[in-house]
Amino acid sequence: MLPEKEQKKLGREKLQRIIETCKSIEGRSLDPFLVDVKDNIDTVKKYFPEWKIPEDLCLDAETIHQLASVIKLQSEWVKHRSTTLYADPFLLDEKIRRLEKVDIVRTFVEVWHPIVELEQISIQSLAEALRYWESLVPLNERWNEMTPTEIGSGTATREELVNQRILRDKTFSQELDNFWQELKNEVAKKGENGKIRYQSFVYAETYNETVNRAFMTSFLVTYGYATLEIHPLEEEMFIVPYEKPVIRTGNKQLVSIPIALTAEDWEKWKKGT
Repeated sequence: MLPEKEQKKLGREKLQRIIETCKSIEGRSLDPFLVDVKDNIDTVKKYFPEWKIPEDLCLDAETIHQLASVIKLQSEWVKHRSTTLYADPFLLDEKIRRLEKVDIVRTFVEVWHPIVELEQISIQSLAEALRYWESLVPLNERWNEMTPTEIGSGTATREELVNQRILRDKTFSQELDNFWQELKNEVAKKGENGKIRYQSFVYAETYNETVNRAFMTSFLVTYGYATLEIHPLEEEMFIVPYEKPVIRTGNKQLVSIPIALTAEDWEKWKKGT
């Protein structure tokens, strides 16, 4: 058992090291999970009864403050990785190890697209090129002067322009607001815990309509009408509508999330329904 004076000195040194480590993590943008928060909290609790003077209590408070900053960084780190469809290498390794060899081979064959190219000039290809050029009509016959046709001007009604999709029947803001209301109604009917699966809401009877709904959904998320909740491990994605549009302030850059929407995926979904 160390004397009380030595015990306090050792405690101050440990708290100072914790503070410096936390500042180093925050200042150098390192992985915040390098700090063992639980172990450091236990250290703070161990030496807290030893502090009697204000300087030691301030050191204790500063340690707690720095650990709280690290916990905030850990939360932001997890949120960033989840919203960017980040897949941890360890999780990928575990998923691959659990697959059967037949499944691995089948997946490899489906995504493998070998490229084979052969470039060679032969007597036969030269003869074909010569026959092609000889069969062409002379330039003076191909480039006859064309007389422009006179086209009369006229007027078009708004209904005609809407039918030709030159004008919208509604303003974009109206369409977006109606689509937002539709999302909230679908969540109330088919959703769970205030959210709905991305495919359940976006995919429609036709592929063109599906693309249009995905386009409108992207604007709902961008303009703060809704947000995406992504679970990379389960490969699931949900849309969560807000009750009121969320106005984003500050200079924080938004994260762009690419979502593939191919005709093949739509056809598989259509057959599944």
